[in-house]
Amino acid sequence: MSAPRTRHTGYALWLIVASVLGWWAAFQLTLDKFSVLENPDAALNCNVSVFVQCGTNLASWQGSVFGFPNPLIALTGWMAPLVVGVALLAGVRFPRWFWGLFGLGITGAFVFICWLIAQSFFALHTLCPWCALTYVTVIPTFFATVLQLFRTGTFPVSRRAQERAGRLMAWVPLASILAFVVVFLLAQLAGVDLIGEILRLVRG
Repeated sequence: MSAPRTRHTGYALWLIVASVLGWWAAFQLTLDKFSVLENPDAALNCNVSVFVQCGTNLASWQGSVFGFPNPLIALTGWMAPLVVGVALLAGVRFPRWFWGLFGLGITGAFVFICWLIAQSFFALHTLCPWCALTYVTVIPTFFATVLQLFRTGTFPVSRRAQERAGRLMAWVPLASILAFVVVFLLAQLAGVDLIGEILRLVRG
């Protein structure tokens, strides 16, 4: 059983917007990485303070988990949602297996982002501005894609469940805001932890 024929315009437009924003963030991080490689002491525009910066992230092993800079993954990875978004606007209907693979890729990106958030806050004690833009795009994309998988019939559910998933799309912004609040609270906890470490160092 498949969902009713529709272009899912709202979801398609979001994929396009998220892809452009996510790709731009990755592009800026890539430029910053090149700057650091050319001059390790380069003053990066994203280095606002001790906590708000991207230099530490780019120089860490977490910034090159697979042996090359993480932004390169995003530069290529964001092309998939962009193509899917444009195709949906054009009226293309993808088969179930395609949606399954696409959902798997988006889920992988979401899990990777969650891990990077934890590493950034609690291991590196930083908030990377361009990384934050990536969080803002990946999290809503994950929520929306999960619902998209239900309403397209990728998961074997009833027509009623598919229609319910379609209605729940309207709640994705609120769910995303709540997720951002959680990320903000984690940043606050990381800040408190950083202050505690500084005080311990000062006290000897």
